Amino acid sequence: MSFPLLTATAVVPALGAVATAAVPAAQRAAAKWVALGFSLVTLALAAVVLVRFDPGGARFQLTESHAWIKDFGVRYEVGVDGIAVALIALTAVLIPFIILAGWHDADPLEGARPNRRWRPTQGFFALILMVEAMVVISFEATDVFLFYIFFEAMLIPMYFLIGGFGDRAGGRSEEETATQRSYAAVKFLLYNLAGGLIMLAAVVGLYAVTADQLGTGTFSLQEIVQARAGGHLDMASSTERLLFLGFFFAFAVKAPLWPLHTWLPNAMGESTAPVAVLITAVVDKVGTFAMLRFCLQLFPEASKWATPAIMILALISIIYGALLAIGQRDIKRLIAYASISHFGFIILGIFAMTTQGQGGATLYMVNHGISTAALMLVAGFLITRRGSRLIADYGGVQKVAPVLAGTFLIGGLATLSLPGLAPFISEFLVLVGTFSRYPALGVIATVGIVLAALYVLILYQRTMTGPVKAEVRSMPDLRVRELVVVAPLIALLIFLGVYPKPLADIVNPAVDHTMSVVDKKDPKPDHPVTDAGWFSYSPMPEGANHGGAPHDGASGGAK
Repeated sequence: MSFPLLTATAVVPALGAVATAAVPAAQRAAAKWVALGFSLVTLALAAVVLVRFDPGGARFQLTESHAWIKDFGVRYEVGVDGIAVALIALTAVLIPFIILAGWHDADPLEGARPNRRWRPTQGFFALILMVEAMVVISFEATDVFLFYIFFEAMLIPMYFLIGGFGDRAGGRSEEETATQRSYAAVKFLLYNLAGGLIMLAAVVGLYAVTADQLGTGTFSLQEIVQARAGGHLDMASSTERLLFLGFFFAFAVKAPLWPLHTWLPNAMGESTAPVAVLITAVVDKVGTFAMLRFCLQLFPEASKWATPAIMILALISIIYGALLAIGQRDIKRLIAYASISHFGFIILGIFAMTTQGQGGATLYMVNHGISTAALMLVAGFLITRRGSRLIADYGGVQKVAPVLAGTFLIGGLATLSLPGLAPFISEFLVLVGTFSRYPALGVIATVGIVLAALYVLILYQRTMTGPVKAEVRSMPDLRVRELVVVAPLIALLIFLGVYPKPLADIVNPAVDHTMSVVDKKDPKPDHPVTDAGWFSYSPMPEGANHGGAPHDGASGGAK
């Protein structure tokens, strides 16, 4: 029996959460090192998964399948494709930096009375590791019911991270801060629980359909996809559409897609900066990932039916999020609205139903996670120094803390997708893929790029340039621990911006398989491209098969 590598990658952070929570109350420093150690072991396991994954091999690899609840056809079934491998790697890379960035976020406040029974530091880091475990198993699950359990269960630790360990730099009274933090946590929970309950109804409906037509109900993604391809499972159009909507609604809340997005600015604004990164760079990716893995593959016809409406909603998210980011006075809420705009690009690419669009959307998930982490964590260091989230309270920071200002600028430039930084290629491919099938939507979406430049450059100008305000004159530059957090993220942004091929080669075969399941072909270009380059693609005949290994250009992404 082979070593259960995927299970270990999810179990290790869960064990780390238990071990961290068990550290005695007085040993806060030890709890931090225990949490960091387990996160690094998880990173090592994720690296092994990445090395052992063969992009040209089977669709799902490193699979494990065991009977769980036999009477209901539920199995513990996990496996990874290229998209899942990339997102597991993203999660495993970010968690150690999140822990390091939040090293002092749960320490008792100065002057607070010691409490030997209350262990906020242990709880803070244990909850982060528990979220990591649940996110990883969500990316690995190929059984719909198994995925649903952890898709919902991750709400519990996230609720306590938002409500119990909020931002201390809001400039408000302790009572008002607690009220706003509680409001943000409850809003997050209610929105996502509502989506989850609707999805549960759809999960039960899917089981009923498979039991009726296959004789035995199943939640296995692979069995359902194969049964549909073989003609053994044929859903009525109305049934398929209702089931699709049940799944998509839950994923759109998590993503978040307009108009289901309103919980995100509150949650990110009231959270500590590391928890805000955990929300938007890690947890929210489960929603867009699930659209690719479950919505498109379980309900291909309904996905095509719903595409026009979803594309419009994604376009609204892009423009709306960017416009509201421009008008924000709060640094963290600005980054939150910018993320809503970026998730609009990701969903636009997914439902463009082109290899370029879906390949770009997958790259965008990874690159957005890195760029948002870099920008938000540096913003968190800035806010901690000044004690305020308001943009107007800053000015001239680059003169007193040039390294902090420089890293903040790079994170901001990555957010606006500057060429040479990782998000550029993702956004470019999404726009190319969208324009090839929906030219008007592709043109309108480019407005989001202009707006991104506005909100990022305005933010930098107002906080980092100009006269030095009295309150920032003594602001220290980045410390060693903070440089350890930021420098690798910036290095990744530059590396993947200059050379995205390794990541593209991993995700492209999975994108091709998704396209073959949905039975969508790339539109033929009016003028065939003959000079192969990073973003070129060759025309494919209408009957061409997207399955198998990607060919040059048409397989959806950067070379």
